[in-house]
This record gives sequence, C-alpha cells and structure tokens, in this order.
Amino acid sequence: MPDMSAIENTPEISFIDNKTVEDVRSEMVADYEEYMTNAQGVAVSLDRASVHRMILYAAAAQIYQAMQYIDRQGKQSLLKYSYSDFLDNLAIFKGVTRNQATAATCTLRFTLSAERETATAIPQGTRVASSGAVYFATDEYAEIPAGSTTVDVPATCTETGSAGNGLTAGELSTIVDPVPYVASVTNTTTTEGGAEIESDADLAERVYLAPGAYSTAGPEDGYLYHSKAYNPAIGDVVATSDQEAGTVDIVFIMADGSTPGPEMINGLKGYLNDKTIRPMTDLVNVSAPEEVQYTINMTYYINRSDSAKAVTIQAAVAQAVADYQTWQRAIGRDINPSKLVALVMAAGAKRVTVTAPTGSLPGGAPTYTAVAATKVSALQGEAVISYGGLEDD
Repeated sequence: MPDMSAIENTPEISFIDNKTVEDVRSEMVADYEEYMTNAQGVAVSLDRASVHRMILYAAAAQIYQAMQYIDRQGKQSLLKYSYSDFLDNLAIFKGVTRNQATAATCTLRFTLSAERETATAIPQGTRVASSGAVYFATDEYAEIPAGSTTVDVPATCTETGSAGNGLTAGELSTIVDPVPYVASVTNTTTTEGGAEIESDADLAERVYLAPGAYSTAGPEDGYLYHSKAYNPAIGDVVATSDQEAGTVDIVFIMADGSTPGPEMINGLKGYLNDKTIRPMTDLVNVSAPEEVQYTINMTYYINRSDSAKAVTIQAAVAQAVADYQTWQRAIGRDINPSKLVALVMAAGAKRVTVTAPTGSLPGGAPTYTAVAATKVSALQGEAVISYGGLEDD
C-alpha cells in the first residue's frame, strides 16, 4: 500500500504565522496606545474595561475571522489540508477526478420451467430482488435459445452505494418483473462493487499516486493508482513484479475488507491490461491475496472504581475488538496482538489477557505470525471476548 506518511509528516503550515485572536487583540491595543502616546505626548494606557479596548477587541474578532479565511484559502493548495470542492479543484491539476458512487453488480441466471422450441426473451431492465428488498436490474437484453433452459445476464443494483454488496449466490431469487415461461432466477455470483462517492482521504491518496501513472514504464504507484481508479469499492492494493519473467502481480481487497469475487478480479485485470495503461513488456496478473487465518480469544478486567461505567466499557471493548479486526485486515500487515491490547485498554479496560492471537489453531499452526507482503490476515470464526470482572485499582 502507498506510504502516505510523506504527506502526513510534512511540516505544519500557517499562512498567518500561527497567530491567535489573543495575539491580534494585544497587537491592536499596543498599536493604539503607541499611536495615541505619540500623538498626545502623554503615555496612554487603556483600562481593561475601557470602551476603546472593547471596540478594538470587537474589531480584532472580525479581523481574526478574515485571517482564518486567508489561512484556509492558502492551505487548500496543499494536499495535506485540502478538502471537499477545494480538493476536487486541486486534483484536476493532476488529471484526477473524484470517483462517483457506483452500484453493485452480479450475474443473474434465468431458468425456464422446460425447454421451448423458440427463444425466450429477457428484457433489459428486468428486476430481481432479495428478501431484504434490494433490487437488481439486467444490464442488457438476453435470450434463452431454443432447446436451452438457462441464460446468464449481467445485472446492476438499482441504487448506488454499498447497500447492494455482499449478497451471496442464491440470495437474489424474487422476480419483480415476471417473464413468461421463466420459472426461477438466482444470482450465480456474490454481489460486489457498490461504493459511496469517493471520500476526501481516498481522493487525496489517488492524487498523491497520480504522478506514477504518467510513466509508461509501469511503476508501482502507477498500477496502484489505476487499480483504485477502476472502482471506488477497491480498498488495499499491492503490486509486485518479477523482472526476469516480466510479470506484474496485483493483489487487492475491497474497501469493506471483503475478498473480491471473480467478476471484480477479471474486470480489474481487463482494465489494467488496456493498451493505454499496461506497458507492452508487462504481463499483468490480478488476484485476491492468500489469507492467513488467526483467532481472537481474550479476557479483560475493569477497575472497581469504574463499576458504574461497566456496561459502557463493555460496549466500548466490543467496538475496540471490531476496530482491531478492521485494522488487521490490511495486505502485508503482521498479526499484532499488542494492537488489540492497546485498543481494548483505550476503551476503558484495566488490563487484558490474550490467549489468541498468541495461541495456536487446531493442529498446532501458530496464529501469531508474520504476514507476507502479498497476503492478508483473516479472522477464523467469531472473536471470543470474556469479561473477567472488577479488580481493585
């Protein structure tokens, strides 16, 4: 994954020399006293409740507000600070535009009740729904040929965003728009690819990677940029190469941490192999990363003085464990129980004992292990979180 620390670690910038409203007030009062002293030939010092001091304070507040606008405006030309429409305009200079929300896709299989002597039409836009009222519509007109009983048709969710993701094969089975002679329909692939409009953080990352796409030599950042540009639902991406074999291997996961399906993998592979992206000497392979499994089994304790907050802390600990799973789900990130302990302690626990991921899976395979650069950790089963009770402070 790209090293964004180059941006994060750049020096803090202030276009107003880090001045505060107190600084502006003090300067205005000092200037006033100096000017009046010079004009009158007598030392002038404003009382704390002086009307003139109050007027200067009111003016200072307005002046400082204007200074804040100046500071913000200057920072919008810097990737570290830019956001919203400012970031969109900054991105244009690198030829990058914000990815809009996308809808999830899948393949639907329509099945006849029996073979027919003539073709059966499946109109474009035929809708199919899940039990949760998520709708998909066919992308194109299709036909079940005479003598056949099935046809596969690509379909797209009728609403954009991640709501349409994660419906496994068979969950789309209700025909909303009946088709004569069709007895059933089902999705043969897991729905995926739906994403919300690209966040500022993700857009800033692509702007940072964009110069790598200028090269025609196929640099790592170029492949990372193009992979993320293909679909905003794509999350972590790693690119490696074998120079002797002339191959480039891309492994990736989705933004929600899920493993990409065949359609997403093949779609990205086709995109990266476009002649405008892939150098002629590269053989690009795309796949999901191999998973390294681990388990979570931990017990936490709470200070007796926090007994009144026990329920709140228990909920915070559960969220901390969920946050750990999300953090751990990054390609090439070693399984790190110390991070789990840190998050649980920050949630309010007095102490934590962890038996996994420091124990072993059935058969003796270790759960705490280094994760190769092209692999990703995956939680096996449910996290086991035990409350050990109250302890003296």
